[in-house]
Parts: sequence; C-alpha cells; structure tokens
Amino acid sequence: MSSQSSSDKPLLVVAVGVLVNPWGHVLIAQRPVGKHMAGAWEFPGGKVEADESVSEALFRELQEELGIELTSAQPLMAHRHEYPDRIVDLQVLIVRNVESELLQSKGFEGQLLRWVTPERLMESGILEADRPIAEYLIKLLG
Repeated sequence: MSSQSSSDKPLLVVAVGVLVNPWGHVLIAQRPVGKHMAGAWEFPGGKVEADESVSEALFRELQEELGIELTSAQPLMAHRHEYPDRIVDLQVLIVRNVESELLQSKGFEGQLLRWVTPERLMESGILEADRPIAEYLIKLLG
C-alpha cells in the first residue's frame, strides 16, 4: 500500500517478518542488486498491497521470496522511518520456531540469506530503518 505522506514523500506500508528458528537465531536477507538500498541486510517482507492485510502481505512475500508457507504470525511492533526519498511504515510480525533447514542460502530473487543471533544484528549491515527492530529483538530474545 502506497500513499502520500504529509511531507509529500511517498509513504510505503511494509510487512516485515521476524523469522526466529528454534535456537533463537533471526533470518536476515541481503537486498538484491537493482533494488533500493541494494547490498544492505534486512528482515524479509515487502509492500502491503491495497487489497490485503499486513499478515496476508507477509505470507505472500515470504512465499514469493523464500518459498515458505506460513499460516500464523504475531504482531510485534510498528515503526516509521523516513528516508530522503520515501517514508516506510514498517508493520512487524514475528514467526517463531521456523525450521531453518527449510531455507537455502539464497532466496528466489537471488538474495543471500543468513541466520544470526539477535546480538549480531547490529553489526550485520542491517538497514537503518530496521535498526529499531533489531534493538527491540536484542531485548526480547537476547
């Protein structure tokens, strides 16, 4: 879902998935070449379309990008971040006990995937917009 914000920058609503494996590691993905902020690491997810809920968007994005089928996720937090050219409204959902063996080292769009401990998130090159999520996860899971 996209609209104009009060600052005339486009506002993007993004469903963000915090996937946690049974050992407490969190999945991050590297943004592919050609995308905004390419090369940086982020939590998987994507833009919420006008006709879908946040959880529907997350389930669709994870199916498209990672090939995994989810049936449940719990709201974790919301965070808004302003970039020079856009504002992102991050709606964060957590998915616990994801079988990390189901995910290969690359997503369907060629993005690299990595499981990291919450404490390592801040040193992983995580997107600036995702840093408050990482800080929250360190307190929650660390």
